Amino acid sequence: MTDAPSDEALLARYRRGDVEAFRALVRRHQRALYNFALRQVRTPSTAEDIVQDVFVRIVQNVETFKEESRFTTWAYTIARNLCIDHLRKRVHRRHASLDAPAGGHSDGEGEGTPLGERVAAQGAGADRAAIGRQLQGHIAAAVEALPEDQREVFLMRQVGELPFKEIAEIVGVSENTVKSRMRYALERLQGALAEFEDYAKALK
Repeated sequence: MTDAPSDEALLARYRRGDVEAFRALVRRHQRALYNFALRQVRTPSTAEDIVQDVFVRIVQNVETFKEESRFTTWAYTIARNLCIDHLRKRVHRRHASLDAPAGGHSDGEGEGTPLGERVAAQGAGADRAAIGRQLQGHIAAAVEALPEDQREVFLMRQVGELPFKEIAEIVGVSENTVKSRMRYALERLQGALAEFEDYAKALK
């Protein structure tokens, strides 16, 4: 059994006219790119548009790709820039918080109800599945509340599974700075989730 071709090998095949190689790249990365974009822009339809634009731009500029570069660095750089452009256009809108309807869920569950109210509404008889859903929502809200520089590093690392060195290239800072941002993000998330974890333990 042979190993799967690398992203760069697939892109090289696509440059030579192999359309199926490009489809393989899309299948391999569209979900992670979507999750990254969704946590940035918080709207599923917008995240879908951004991912589509990412691959459109890759097609349009495939001949400019440098063979010594990594495909994921290129793709996430495009996605990051598109997210930044979108967020700048809606800068007048207020930021999401626990007092606002929780978004960012493609299944629409719980839309229109403040996350803080949904958590408080759970009684002592809530089952583990319900607590699990609330915890997922609380984690999503905590990630969204991270400072932008920490959030994008966290998402590239946790969702995109990119190495720190590659994230540093995408963001344009040193690897040590990326690691520091990741550490601060994890500390913030740990603090934000501590209160909810105590609440969940009390229901067991």
